[in-house]
Amino acid sequence: MDIIDLREFYGTMLGQIARRLVQQRMEHLLPARDAGVVVGLGYATPYLGLLRDRAERVLAFMPARQGVVRWPSDRKCRAALVDETRLPMGDGTVDLLIMVHCLEMSDSASELLHEARRVLAGGGRLIVAVPYRRGLWSRFEHTPFGYGHPYSRSQLVRLLRETQFTPARWQEALWLPPFRHRFLIRSLGVLERLGAWLAMPPGLVMVEATKQVQAAIPIKPKRARNLRPVLVGEPAASARLEMPNVESDDQPARGVLSRRAP
Repeated sequence: MDIIDLREFYGTMLGQIARRLVQQRMEHLLPARDAGVVVGLGYATPYLGLLRDRAERVLAFMPARQGVVRWPSDRKCRAALVDETRLPMGDGTVDLLIMVHCLEMSDSASELLHEARRVLAGGGRLIVAVPYRRGLWSRFEHTPFGYGHPYSRSQLVRLLRETQFTPARWQEALWLPPFRHRFLIRSLGVLERLGAWLAMPPGLVMVEATKQVQAAIPIKPKRARNLRPVLVGEPAASARLEMPNVESDDQPARGVLSRRAP
């Protein structure tokens, strides 16, 4: 979706209610303090305000095809237009990466997650929010959750494991139908609680995943061995020349032929 459409949706009454409900559920996945360096990828600015006072730095990266808007409006700009598969961050420099309106819009989800793994620190965490495949919100195009590729839990788990992430915690939101009528919007809070109580399919699923770090295998030093030469095979008998036992000059030695001169 275009950045203008995303901004206009969150400016409507339905968008404001959806943001508040998603924030309440996302709060269970966010760190209470000392979040470190936080990056929002996609259109995550409606939810990054939760972390501005408990993080060392908060940045908003928006994909080039989507467009970019200034954020925050009351402080120094911390938003940038980026290629989501080539983030302008060094290896292992991000502590928390939040993807909203991003993964389901990407043409190469695996490449996107591999890039997320590159920039995340060793103990870094990834929070992904995507439309739920069986939910009502993925079937209506008047909300941003009706665009892109929705996911089920099993599909999301398989994709994360293939890119060396481990799913840890889950949250769900938006059980209410995406009504646009003003009268019905006022009762969405009641419908949200009723849908959760009835265990209906949610409109949005969120997962917190940790980066898998391969353990280094130490190289054992080779022991020096004392080598000694050994004989290989059976020893062969050597030919010995036996000298005759000569008793006197007149008598020939026993067992030896003699020849006298004529």
